[in-house]
Amino acid sequence: MRRWRARQRSAMAMLGAIPLAGCITLEAPDEPIVIELNINITQEVVYRLAEDAGNTIDENAEIF
Repeated sequence: MRRWRARQRSAMAMLGAIPLAGCITLEAPDEPIVIELNINITQEVVYRLAEDAGNTIDENAEIF
């Protein structure tokens, strides 16, 4: 009996949601979407630090 009531409630909820489906509309924005990423700046800084560290080790090999 419980399963039947649960199924009935599910069916009623689905049937109640069908009229709302016509209310949803999608429109393209007037202006393009802009996504700004600063990934290259971070990679460049890490690369420069690694290169500087390598040069420092090569120049001061007796310390390391």
